[in-house]
Amino acid sequence: MATTVDPTSASTTDPSTGIGGTVYEYLWTWKKRQVQITYEIMGEGKPILLLPALSTVSTRAEMRGIAELLAPQFQVIALDWPGFGSSERPPFNYEPTLYYSFLADFVRDTFTEPIVVIAAGHAAGYVMHLAQHKPPMWSWVVLVAPTWRGPLPTAMGENRWFYKILKQLVCLPVLGQFLYFLNTVAPFLTSMYRRHVYSNPNAVTPSLIQQKQRISRQPGARFAPAAFVTGSLDTVKARPQFIDLFQPLPVPVLVVIGEQTPPKSRMEMEVLVSFSGVQKCRLPGSLGLHEEYPVALADTILPFLKKFLSR
Repeated sequence: MATTVDPTSASTTDPSTGIGGTVYEYLWTWKKRQVQITYEIMGEGKPILLLPALSTVSTRAEMRGIAELLAPQFQVIALDWPGFGSSERPPFNYEPTLYYSFLADFVRDTFTEPIVVIAAGHAAGYVMHLAQHKPPMWSWVVLVAPTWRGPLPTAMGENRWFYKILKQLVCLPVLGQFLYFLNTVAPFLTSMYRRHVYSNPNAVTPSLIQQKQRISRQPGARFAPAAFVTGSLDTVKARPQFIDLFQPLPVPVLVVIGEQTPPKSRMEMEVLVSFSGVQKCRLPGSLGLHEEYPVALADTILPFLKKFLSR
């Protein structure tokens, strides 16, 4: 698989779409189709890769707070996954193999040594699968509110045949666009953020929802989110498979759990930290704690990070 990197910076990012650094383009090829990926760099020093959670409104901008707090001491690199954020959104059949390949190629092309990675939500499975690579890609892993099961399988059970049909419907030209539109109206996004993503409902402002809605309504926006929501981007299909990724630990791992995380998701996180050798901590917040409480997250990460990198 051929990949190329454009080393020329594109621009300084808008605060609502990025982390406030310099924007670059990474040209990646998947099944003979070149895809433009947007990533961003801020600060200098040892590199830290920031991976946003996969969601209908996934964007590197959700890592802005933690990036600003780490950038005075490190070089932070935040990206938009293929099919999400400001990256190109072609009508692919989005599946785990695509994201394994993309992340492995991006890391190999961008860094010359194992790096620290901070990954939110569903990015956890991809990070831990690639942690098995030799030579290693990661030197230290931080997983913030890690998940392994998509929203519909979590809420409605393992009816994978039905979710596959629903995904196909959303990808249709007219009906699919209408179904996806319903998933991006302001009341639905507000409810989602207040129930699952933020722990403080007062932080879910009209301005925040407008930003998220803009992200969700980019050209071609429905294809990758449809795959995520229906569980098609799940890297495993059962809890034991997820725990197996951590046994034995291929690299040091810190798992951060939000104290207000929805019960089903929190149970999975608590089981993970109970049956693996990961370090763990609990902070205020829910599935979006990396965006809602970046100061608490940075205060937790920095002592571990300084200790680890000083070895």
